[in-house]
Amino acid sequence: MYKNYQTNSRLQALDKFSRVNDRYLTGIKNIAKTFVTRRSDWSIGIYTGESLFDFACPEKISNPVLTAKDITDVPANFVADPFMVCEDGIWYMFFEVLNSFQNKGVIGLATSNDAYKWNYQQIVLDEPFHLSYPYVFKFQNEYYMIPETSEADSIRLYKASNFPKKWTFIKTLLDKNDFVDPSIFQYNNLWWLLTATSEDRNILRLYYSQDLTGGWIEHPKSPVIEGNKNNTRPAGRVVVLDDKIIRYTQDCERIYGNKVRAFEITELTTTSYQEKAVKGNPVIKASGMGWNQIGMHHIDPHKIGTNKWIACVDGKRDRLVIKQNSILAILQKRINARFKVNN
Repeated sequence: MYKNYQTNSRLQALDKFSRVNDRYLTGIKNIAKTFVTRRSDWSIGIYTGESLFDFACPEKISNPVLTAKDITDVPANFVADPFMVCEDGIWYMFFEVLNSFQNKGVIGLATSNDAYKWNYQQIVLDEPFHLSYPYVFKFQNEYYMIPETSEADSIRLYKASNFPKKWTFIKTLLDKNDFVDPSIFQYNNLWWLLTATSEDRNILRLYYSQDLTGGWIEHPKSPVIEGNKNNTRPAGRVVVLDDKIIRYTQDCERIYGNKVRAFEITELTTTSYQEKAVKGNPVIKASGMGWNQIGMHHIDPHKIGTNKWIACVDGKRDRLVIKQNSILAILQKRINARFKVNN
């Protein structure tokens, strides 16, 4: 009987301790939620490969090559959606910078002599509305840019008036819809443009035109994809190579921006559209750790030799950050300000 009493007492003590411990942990979690939040951070990396469907991080590169910490002229939460071009041996990369003060995207510029090591330059395009996905391309020896401007319900064309730092708005190509990730390319003497629409970004529309600056017509088969989250939203530059058209798409079936898949457009005329998934999908995906822990959703590949490709990509990770309006954030700002004064 005494042993039973001892056992019951111990069980009661353990139960009481467990309840107290649970309340303590719950209290700690609630306090943490008051001051700390989880944020997804995008950053930019460089991958290489032997084909348009085979990319990985090369040994000579320590990714990411650009992060929000590299941005010096605006406060930044992340960098993403990189596009690059090479002019006279210099690589120029344009990308979204999320301005944390204004909570909207602007377009930044970085340069490189070898496409491996990058130096941030400055913000080159800022509008009253959100900008991202700065699709840069060359036509008739002039550089153009079509950034995503879905917040303005339009697709807008910009031209470099002083490449690479000054861009001038030329014309609205399409309007009255929330076009996201507009991706333009030339094929068979026509301009083609793929863009996602709808609140869920699960509708892919196709347009074509004889003239870059006007006369855009929606394809009779458009929308060419509806209701499929793993192959709708564009994920970077459309590549036309040896009469083959390769488009990249975000796979958002499980979570937004999880991985990138590739599709070959096998038939494209003003009346027809067909595509098929390529072997080896996904082309790039989350690694489970580090800078691209939980997602990759963009790729811009460029051929640099026989069976040699280089691409700028982006990756996402989760991290805990102090909430901006919390007491800890205010104290942190004061400490940082005091530190700057003392130094």
